[in-house]
Amino acid sequence: MRRLTLLAAMLATCAALAQAQARGGGRGGLGPCLNQWALPSGCEVGRVDPRDLSGVWTRAGGGAGLVGNAAMTAAGQAKFLTNKPSFGPRMVPPAFGNDPMGKCDPIGLIRNISLEVAGRSFEFAEMPDRVIQFFEWAHQYRTIWTDGRAFPKDPEPRWNGYSVGKWEGNTLVVDSMGLDERTWLDNLGHPHTSDMRVQERYTRTDRNTLTMSVTITDPAFYAQPIASGVISFRLNPEKTEEDKLETFCVPSEEEAFNKGIRDPAAGK
Repeated sequence: MRRLTLLAAMLATCAALAQAQARGGGRGGLGPCLNQWALPSGCEVGRVDPRDLSGVWTRAGGGAGLVGNAAMTAAGQAKFLTNKPSFGPRMVPPAFGNDPMGKCDPIGLIRNISLEVAGRSFEFAEMPDRVIQFFEWAHQYRTIWTDGRAFPKDPEPRWNGYSVGKWEGNTLVVDSMGLDERTWLDNLGHPHTSDMRVQERYTRTDRNTLTMSVTITDPAFYAQPIASGVISFRLNPEKTEEDKLETFCVPSEEEAFNKGIRDPAAGK
């Protein structure tokens, strides 16, 4: 019995070593570094599955002025002029503006994915049939379905729309539609219709870097598709759940701020 026990232990050890060596490509049995909050020990730093986007990502560069000077149609220009932002060349005091953020309405997909609110992050969590993208600002999230489903027919618009994704090589391609037209594309007040289509392309170029490019198609408001430059994000392994700010937009708190500070400052 003792010999059988020793033999079983030896076989289990050999199997574990073989699995570790396979994970490490035969190089000392070390597997790839995992996307954990702190770098794990006993792994090959720099080796990462390019299809693993999980982790907390913070804006690193590129993508400034996502819409920029995109040519608008007459209808798009008319809607644009009704929006009163508190940033840019058309800025008005927030008390006289109508940015949806000023009354705690969701800011929408484009402003979320571009991390327009400075210092905030988003997090990807991957599941077998979907990817969850959690936005630190206002603690919003969206579901990117990766199970091959089609878009719903004639959907009711949503703040972050409906999103489906698929892999093209090592790039996650996400298509979205059904986006609520009450949201803006940026803090300058660029509008969109509920017929807008959005495509995002995410590529993990190394362990610490994620790139994204965005194409916006909305022919009712824009003369041609809007293509962003490459926007880069950096992995934030030390930004644990405890380090994140609980940045809910609370209507009662926003109302108190507006009455006590924002409106008096504008003489309203």
